Amino acid sequence: AERKCYLLYGSTGWIGGMCKKLLEEGGEWEKGREGSPKEVHCSKIRLENRAGMEEELDRLKPTHVIVAAGLTGRPNVDWCETHKEETIRVNTIGTLNIADTCSQRGIHCMIFATGCIYEYDDKHKIGGPGFTEDDEPNFKASFYSLSKGMLDTLLKCYSNVLTLRVRMPISDDLSGRSFVTKIASYHKVVDIPNSMTVLNDLIPLSLAMSAAKYTGTYNFCNPKPISHNQVLECYKKHLDPDFKWENFTVEEQAKVIAAGRSNNTLDTSKLEKAAKDLSMPLPDIFAALDGAMAGARKNLEAAGNYPAGLPKKLGPGNK
Repeated sequence: AERKCYLLYGSTGWIGGMCKKLLEEGGEWEKGREGSPKEVHCSKIRLENRAGMEEELDRLKPTHVIVAAGLTGRPNVDWCETHKEETIRVNTIGTLNIADTCSQRGIHCMIFATGCIYEYDDKHKIGGPGFTEDDEPNFKASFYSLSKGMLDTLLKCYSNVLTLRVRMPISDDLSGRSFVTKIASYHKVVDIPNSMTVLNDLIPLSLAMSAAKYTGTYNFCNPKPISHNQVLECYKKHLDPDFKWENFTVEEQAKVIAAGRSNNTLDTSKLEKAAKDLSMPLPDIFAALDGAMAGARKNLEAAGNYPAGLPKKLGPGNK
């Protein structure tokens, strides 16, 4: 049987940790795809260390590389505005290092990237057609998105790479990285329909795509857009019946953030076909979010951490 060896970058992160758990435990994503025992290694090499990366690839000889590493900035992407060199070093050069070194060795490489590289425009209005995988990135109001848009375009040149465009990720934990946790802690939020990624459904699908060595770029979101208010209504329903929030406009939001924020709908028809071909579930965002929020409530209660574990509102100016 063909040897299967997975090398995971970013295993200590939020998305990487989910990948690690599912790689080690197996599950739905492996059904009919097992065939042989697999090794799972978690890299400690940083993406900017190309020499260390090459040594590790040559020593472990992985058949599948998964990249869930990168800088989003803490507490948010505003950080990248004042740390442009580090952002390029890790997000652009670093990610290209792994794509390129894998390419030279004929290794399949799956990269968790971002779909925050577009914004609504005349051809893609709210409620209109979504951006496809082939559309040119048009959102450059944050340095994070500018660097990621350039990367997205360059990754298309590599035939060994699978690029997954994640947007506003959510799961059944209330991690500080979750879009729900972020917006639940703000006093005011905008209310704009967006494509979003519920990781509980999509991480297993990503591993099935890696196992089957899919390549190319995929809008990696649940079908249909959902607005901030609809997300918070669902949060309120499952987790906090007394939850309150206010809306403000994009213009008002601009006064409290350093960098612009991407709002878009991505076309998911290519991913829907992949999920169908791989016999993996891909629920629409409303069903997926409902499941994740019900799960978050269950998980908090099981840990004896409800309601204490709910996100707290931030102080003035969302600090």
